[in-house]
Amino acid sequence: MDKEQIKQRVSKAIDEHRDEIIEIGEQIFNNPELGYKEHKTSALVKEVFKKLGLSYEENLAVTGVKALAKGKSSDIKVAIMGELDAVVSPMHPCADPNTGAAHACGHNAQIANMLGAAMGLILGDVLDKLHGDVVFMAVPAEEYVELEYREKLRNEGKIKFFGGKQEFIRIGAFDDIDMAMMVHSSGGVEERKAFISGGSTGFIGKTVRYKGKEAHAGAEPHEGINALNAAMLGLMATHVQRETFRDEDQIRVHPIITKGGDLVNIVPADVRMETYVRGRTIDAVVSANEKVNRALKAGAYAVGAEVEINEIPGYMPLEQDKILSQLFADNIQAFIGKENIVEGVDLTGSTDAGDVSLIMPTLHPTVGGFSGNAHSKDFKIADLEMAYIIPAKVMALTVVDLLFDEAKLSKEIKSKFKPSFSKESYLKFWDELINKK
Repeated sequence: MDKEQIKQRVSKAIDEHRDEIIEIGEQIFNNPELGYKEHKTSALVKEVFKKLGLSYEENLAVTGVKALAKGKSSDIKVAIMGELDAVVSPMHPCADPNTGAAHACGHNAQIANMLGAAMGLILGDVLDKLHGDVVFMAVPAEEYVELEYREKLRNEGKIKFFGGKQEFIRIGAFDDIDMAMMVHSSGGVEERKAFISGGSTGFIGKTVRYKGKEAHAGAEPHEGINALNAAMLGLMATHVQRETFRDEDQIRVHPIITKGGDLVNIVPADVRMETYVRGRTIDAVVSANEKVNRALKAGAYAVGAEVEINEIPGYMPLEQDKILSQLFADNIQAFIGKENIVEGVDLTGSTDAGDVSLIMPTLHPTVGGFSGNAHSKDFKIADLEMAYIIPAKVMALTVVDLLFDEAKLSKEIKSKFKPSFSKESYLKFWDELINKK
């Protein structure tokens, strides 16, 4: 059986299970869960893995699942990833009324894509023609939200990193993986388009707590130390740093105040903030982060307050593998046309796939088929075929390219890849940065 015949069998198997794949995506869409809480979604993934006869590891990074499909040999392992979590979007019409969670970023489609690719490769009965294994990963907590909750999990020893793929790296779930791939939605692009080879910013997260002194705000404000004033000065000092950020570094700092005080007639003594410091390279992020910390400390010093800055490992910039990107482009061309493939458009946000991409060859294109802005109340799937089915096919077909003919192509990609980090140096980088005071 030649490679094209194998690809035809894979596509046919996915077509035969089209309705099931869409139903999986829609079921997840209607049951959104936030990161490290994706118990229903994780259970659904395990149910599908069982139907496919796949053995799996569960409870990885709290809710993650990892299944192995054996090929003719095991020299190479290719991972197909999907993200379990929703984002906080309480105004979304399908938001969970209790948590505000909504699938306003398309992760429900990712899980359907991953499971659809698994159906194509397994039910298409082609794995014994491929010289490598395929690993299917349902990964929690890509959206960097609910920082206080994740800090609680970290204090309890359940996680160390706030991002699910970061945790997968730490606990060794990627130790046996040679390269990884996934597909993300492109918000506001209803047309059948694919965006390849784009990068993204990395960031450091932080929580900030200003501690002042309570006093009656009307009778004795002079006896207090106003932590809200300290925070406002810290924000202003951060703002005046912006002209020092180089355009090419794409620095973004966007803090929010999560607690501004307790009562209006009490001088605020406990004020809390959260922020990211984003940038196109990790060196730029580290430099900007030092400036932001100086500014935040200055606000406290000005009014005599105290400030606690808690650094949290953010995400690394995304660097996609060029050969993997081209393979994806070649395979999706038959479904959407060459003219609808766009190269080099960066993601506007950040992703923990960036962390994976600096350790191993990684594919992370975005695709159309979605209307409304990402993370907004208007976000929804506009084209079921483009959101659920085509990416599943294209990833499965890309796996065929990688593992056909003694897996020569994947071995070539692996040999050419120059990692920015090993697992050990990656963990050391974050430890040293976060513990630096």
